[in-house]
Amino acid sequence: MAGSVTSLFRSGAHSPSMAALTREGGDGTGPVDFCIPCNPYFPTPAMMETMAARLKDIITFYPSSADTITAELCQLLQLPPQAVAMGNGSTELITWIDHLLVRESLAIPVPTFGRWTDQPMETGKRVDMFPLQESNGFALDLSQYAEFIRKRGTRVAVICNPNNPDGGFLHKQALVQFMDAMADLDLVVIDESFLEFADAEAEPSVVQEAMLRPNVIVLRSLGKNFGLHGIRFGYMVANPSLAGKVRSMLPKWNLNAFAEYVVFMLKEHGAEYAQSLRQVRKDRLEMASQLATLPGLTVYPSQGNFLFVRLPVGAEGTVVRDRMLTEHRILVRECGNKIGSSSRFLRLVVRPEVDVRRLVSAMEQVLYGTRRGAAVPELSTGTSYSSGTAAVDRLVSETNGAGLQLAQAVGAGPVPGLAAAPAAGVGMPLPVAAQQGGVGMPMPAAAMQMPQPQQMQQPMMAPVPQMAPAAQMAPAAQMAPVAQMAPVAPAAQMAPAPAPAPMPMQMPTPVPAPAPAPAGPTPPGVPARGGLTAAQVRGMTAPAPPVPDLAPAPATGWPNAQSWPNAAGMGQAG
Repeated sequence: MAGSVTSLFRSGAHSPSMAALTREGGDGTGPVDFCIPCNPYFPTPAMMETMAARLKDIITFYPSSADTITAELCQLLQLPPQAVAMGNGSTELITWIDHLLVRESLAIPVPTFGRWTDQPMETGKRVDMFPLQESNGFALDLSQYAEFIRKRGTRVAVICNPNNPDGGFLHKQALVQFMDAMADLDLVVIDESFLEFADAEAEPSVVQEAMLRPNVIVLRSLGKNFGLHGIRFGYMVANPSLAGKVRSMLPKWNLNAFAEYVVFMLKEHGAEYAQSLRQVRKDRLEMASQLATLPGLTVYPSQGNFLFVRLPVGAEGTVVRDRMLTEHRILVRECGNKIGSSSRFLRLVVRPEVDVRRLVSAMEQVLYGTRRGAAVPELSTGTSYSSGTAAVDRLVSETNGAGLQLAQAVGAGPVPGLAAAPAAGVGMPLPVAAQQGGVGMPMPAAAMQMPQPQQMQQPMMAPVPQMAPAAQMAPAAQMAPVAQMAPVAPAAQMAPAPAPAPMPMQMPTPVPAPAPAPAGPTPPGVPARGGLTAAQVRGMTAPAPPVPDLAPAPATGWPNAQSWPNAAGMGQAG
């Protein structure tokens, strides 16, 4: 039974559904979910009981049209209906944005939400992936991103704020500067799917600014905020021309009756929703603090409802994930199949304290056994990136991680206008202790002049990895001791000669090279062992240039029972 459950993770780029895990679990109950980023405090139990009582009517009759449901949501959020398009989940909107508005190329920082890379690849677009540096805590430098876009001639730029999976946050002022600097692009998309959980700024959304610009779309999620992923509803905000173009392609009844019922009941539950967000933010601090006590585990600052963590040296994420599920019935998100990440990283959703205690206890047992410090061994074969889609794997394996064809693959010289790729390194992440005031976040370059390029720093040499003990290595792979090398005579004792021959030296026994990976496209669901590694995707991991400090804006209070928290960042009560 355990084998059939863990096999579900090897069939695609995303985690299996809770329904699939429950079916394979055998007892009809699912695991404790630290994988799917959902609000655990909303809807309230009373709201759930109300919906359960209306279940028969909800699933029996047709819903109202999408226009009717959208008008109700816009009244709640104080947005003009002409500037909004609602979709059956934000992924439906991403799909239509790609089909209608992305003509040839799209830039996206990685790691990020997989549909922003896979969707345009599947429709033949060039995806220019901007690697977030592990050594810089995966923080996005907007000036470097702008330079990257200009060098590649990308026509569409995407930013997720906060970013998934690391929770990196950008202040509103910095994003508005970026939007204005990219005014000549076909499109700029700001994905704010997790912004409701941020508390670094009182009104961080750029929805108002997007409606005033001809080429900006803001994407918002409802399922994540309201704890109702299964309903599948989200919306986008843009100027009426852009919003109308997307809305005209959506089916008249693309929203179901559950979505309608929830949207119409929200106006009566603004206070409960605001309280749920406050509790998630509080839980995020407590959860980060508890995880940081585990030796060797690195917790990255986050403004989402999840935490990005790096496992101790020697721990392999798929092993940890499978053991957490089969031995402790806890589901975690291993990030080895996210471009720009590796199997050493997990994304852990913020949950109530009682669940976090169970998580920390289970991770102690899985990572260290009976004593701390002995981490889970890595798989001998390693784990490479696989999106679970053969077409995507083939495109990734043929590019340099930035959506451009490798010169070697096409038999040409260096790509014009692009500097040689720096050597990949292994940088150190930002420690948890660097967070200020208990609420840490990657600090963006908000005061920069856009889009002035910054001089790239020299790549940092990768630290030499620790060698395994000699007893565990094959005899042919052991390095010859330095003491066996023939000594070189001092220069003073050597007889003068016009051209002295170099002294022969006994060289160390070379380490056998790994066997070449099989050629050809990767079948669906099979890891791309010969494809792009996480280190190659990330590229240089040298520290980025210093970023000006940005003090978080002071909080202005939360809505009272009569004031609904504005998902567009407008008209919030102070």
